Amino acid sequence: MDIKELIGVTLGTCTLERVIGHGGMGAVYLAQQSRPVRTVAVKVLIPTNNTEIEQREVFLARFRREADTIAKLEHKNILPIYEYDEAVVDQEKVAYLVMPFIRGGTLRERIDETNRSGSHIDLKLVVSYISQVADALDYAHSLGVVHRDIKPGNLLFHLDGRLLLGDFGIVRLKALPALTSVGSFLGTAEYASPEQISSNEIDFRSDIYSLGIILFELLTGSVPCTGPNPFVVMAKKMRDALPSVRDYRPDLSPAIEAVVIKALAKNPADRFQSASAMAADL
Repeated sequence: MDIKELIGVTLGTCTLERVIGHGGMGAVYLAQQSRPVRTVAVKVLIPTNNTEIEQREVFLARFRREADTIAKLEHKNILPIYEYDEAVVDQEKVAYLVMPFIRGGTLRERIDETNRSGSHIDLKLVVSYISQVADALDYAHSLGVVHRDIKPGNLLFHLDGRLLLGDFGIVRLKALPALTSVGSFLGTAEYASPEQISSNEIDFRSDIYSLGIILFELLTGSVPCTGPNPFVVMAKKMRDALPSVRDYRPDLSPAIEAVVIKALAKNPADRFQSASAMAADL
């Protein structure tokens, strides 16, 4: 099923109007809900036509886990969900999440806008952003939830200025079996931790590494490792030394650089042992 085929379709009480985002497992639509009457975002699981049946079941299990995970996370910096359901459209099962429509854009968009203007994000704002995400992560980690895909595109701005962490689609729950096969990689290469890339056992410190990459990018406008494809990025991350943020911005203090270095240590034991500790040092 093509993602555009669902435009105009009603799932439950929600009529899908247009695509506002998409990824490997599906798409997010702007939708109008009839009861209660409001504008919402609907995330729909749409595996590609050539996806094998066994893999579709893994995607569905992951999607259901995302719904169950978010439902138990009640935090001012975590995007909530309104409901989860499954429907049949053109003889195909469609699973979907109904969520608030967040109008303030993403941190990804904010960073890109700043880069286009040739400026840097104010350091007080950087501290605020990192502190808000750290607060959300500490809360999730306390419940055994590891996000595994912390990146600017998954951080949304509420109209009141708050950052909201979303997209728990590849979450790892400490008490439940993994939905990732050995040797496979889930995440975003530029923000993934070394242990994620090498398919080693991961814990909450993987999210702290990803938050460190976001800090590096907020300070410099760039991630530390780039390349023409994810494999090049991952190889660089495993092999190369971390570039200095002060090479990009000599005005930054050695103390700020020390926070970045500790957050991005290749060995999880050498990193901050909580997201809040990283935010406090910053």
